[in-house]
Amino acid sequence: MTISAETLKKLASYDTPTISNVIEVFDVCPRNQGYMDGRIKAAYPEMEPTVGFAVTTAFRADAPPVDGGTYCSFKEQLELFAAQPGPAMMVFQDLDDPAVAATFGEVMCSTYQAFGAAGLITSGGGRDLEQVRALGFPVFTGGTICSHGYSQWLHVGLPVRVGGLIVETGNLLHADANGVTNIPLEIASEIVDVAPEYIAAEELVIGYNKAPGEKNIAELVERAVACKAAIAEIQRRVSRAK
Repeated sequence: MTISAETLKKLASYDTPTISNVIEVFDVCPRNQGYMDGRIKAAYPEMEPTVGFAVTTAFRADAPPVDGGTYCSFKEQLELFAAQPGPAMMVFQDLDDPAVAATFGEVMCSTYQAFGAAGLITSGGGRDLEQVRALGFPVFTGGTICSHGYSQWLHVGLPVRVGGLIVETGNLLHADANGVTNIPLEIASEIVDVAPEYIAAEELVIGYNKAPGEKNIAELVERAVACKAAIAEIQRRVSRAK
């Protein structure tokens, strides 16, 4: 499915909670699915939201490789970058439990960035965090570890499980300080149209709360009802559950 560069840019202009809220009104998946859990955290929460198409890799580092190693080359990953309809998002599943070494460092992140990646997500750890911050490259990790151990990439391009979410190469991921969510490709373009309406509905309450002056419970309740009704109308119009 083709998603324009303009749509990707608009998606990145919204935070991940807003994207998650809008996905919900489409009723394309249960509301407790489709996003990564709290184990995956932004290393640089001050960075803007990022959007990219997943390129997956399985990783481990707890034992020396067998038969000379199974460390896949960057070539396989970068070839998958080129096959995506937009910027790639590297996604690693660390098979060691718990993680014993860093999935990435400055060399890897600078390589991915040079070839157009939008960021990197790993269930394991990362290192060279200050150097990667200087690159302006968003990373989302399960922790920080100083050594790379016996780094091995066991496969590239197959489904992985990160933060409780099954990720397949080609999935469209949106990530920021709040976490990582999967944007269903079939509604990606519609999300950018619906998001302003959803924000306007919430503003009925948020705007009132932020405005100066004395507050009135009755008016707050009235605005909350109007907010709920506006969101319900959006859902009535776009829901796939009909």
